[in-house]
Amino acid sequence: MADNYEDYSRDQLIRLLRERDRRPRFGLVWERDEIDHDLSVNSDFVALDWDADLSCGDGPQQNLIIEGDNFDALRYLRMTHAGRVKCIYIDPPYNTGNRDFIYNDRFIDKDDAYRHSKWLEFMYRRLELAKELLTEDGVIFVSIDDNEVFHLGLLMEQLFGAANFVATCIWQKRYSRESTSAIGDVHEYLLVYAISPVMFKEARNRLSLDEKSKKAYSNPNNDRRGPWQSISFTGAGYRPNQMYQIVAPNGNIHLPPEGRHWAMVENEYRKLEAAKRIWWGKDGNGVPRVIRYLSEVDGLVPWTWWPHEEVGHTDEARKEIQGIFGTQTAFDTPKPVRLIERILRIATQPGDIVLDFFAGSGTTAQAVLNLNREDGGERRFILVSSTEATADTPDKNLCRDVCAERVRRVIAGYSNKKGQAIEGLGGGFAYLRCRRIPSARVFRNIQHDQVWTALQLIHEVALTPYQVELPIQTAASSRGEVIYLPKLDDAVLAAVQESIHAAGQAVVYSWQPALLAQRLTDPRVAFEPIPAFLVNRFGARSSSATGGRP
Repeated sequence: MADNYEDYSRDQLIRLLRERDRRPRFGLVWERDEIDHDLSVNSDFVALDWDADLSCGDGPQQNLIIEGDNFDALRYLRMTHAGRVKCIYIDPPYNTGNRDFIYNDRFIDKDDAYRHSKWLEFMYRRLELAKELLTEDGVIFVSIDDNEVFHLGLLMEQLFGAANFVATCIWQKRYSRESTSAIGDVHEYLLVYAISPVMFKEARNRLSLDEKSKKAYSNPNNDRRGPWQSISFTGAGYRPNQMYQIVAPNGNIHLPPEGRHWAMVENEYRKLEAAKRIWWGKDGNGVPRVIRYLSEVDGLVPWTWWPHEEVGHTDEARKEIQGIFGTQTAFDTPKPVRLIERILRIATQPGDIVLDFFAGSGTTAQAVLNLNREDGGERRFILVSSTEATADTPDKNLCRDVCAERVRRVIAGYSNKKGQAIEGLGGGFAYLRCRRIPSARVFRNIQHDQVWTALQLIHEVALTPYQVELPIQTAASSRGEVIYLPKLDDAVLAAVQESIHAAGQAVVYSWQPALLAQRLTDPRVAFEPIPAFLVNRFGARSSSATGGRP
């Protein structure tokens, strides 16, 4: 049949659809129609309420800790941070069947026939939103174990595309042998996908040499250029212009070994030879090797094997929790700080935004603060955590009592279990709570402080609280002054004109933009309606909110 579908009869179209339904589909399929609807998926507008008592630090806040369902938080962040997050790290529930995964306010156990489908539906909804937050060279790292790694890999491929796969890193989480299984479980995975692997490769950092790597460099001949080591001068394969003869100082003639070629063309080799950068072994009878100085090494290309000696292990993570809270029971499955630091060293620069929307005990924030202390950077973190309250534990609040409390202690300093004073890393965060507002009621129910919080985040301005006593709210952004008018009268208009005169350029958000535009004719000013601007930007009727299918 041709693809001119408008010419088809009804019977022809039905036959074609039935043929397509019978055709096997490669990829991931789960029982979306058989499982219970994910109750967290909704089409409401989401606002954020700032809790000053649970926030940390003085002055404008660049870092955010958001309490609420991460489906709501991610839809909000899509409104404020789309295309701005450089690195996402998440440690989602592993769906072990041991009370680690909550779906519709109850734990999913091993006997649930739709256990994997519920987990996939849960993850799909959130990863679909998370993808929209990444920068063009952004990357996502997802921790997982054997329970869902194969399903997650197919899901990530479906969402990000097979061409955007970067790596599967193996983290050695244990250092002692485990004897209860047929084969001991000592590792977990980190699945890595990028919006553009080419751009990510150009942007990613090399890892600094550790002390073990540095020991490979020495200076046995007191070379004034410092410690060095010799590296191979051959490469795999056959290249005609790199198959020349090399005559050693002792007169021996060398050709590349079978199946290999010299590492560079002859002219480049001659330059190294003239610079005395070729090593012939201690007795001069070796094959040609290149001298590389430690001062020339700009780091190591990351690889997929992450041993516990380099990035920590689960015992280390539990001891970190114990050191901060005095007990290991504050959080059951923390990740070691060094593991997250490895991710951030690879994937971020000093001014980047890092998001963790399964924030758990807040390890990601501590890793961000550690790196900022180390290199003077200004990386910012956004953590999202639910309360994890259930019918059995209605008062539980993981975000408030563990995640935010850990970050607060790390920022301000604390005494560890031994009574030793641990210096704070400095910084701060705004503690925010998700609040759903039915789309039809946003105009009546949204509050001025919620509007002002959203506008500051959209314009990439550090958060300051809404000040009720002021006639207008103002903030300086990189693109000019941001002004919010809760109401409009002569005094407000005068304050706006004064602010615009000082700034030179402004965007004014008002509940009465048409009237304002009539009273304020200034080519330097753009006008936006509230709350329509936020509702339109939020996109409350998108497929993610209303149950669209991939």
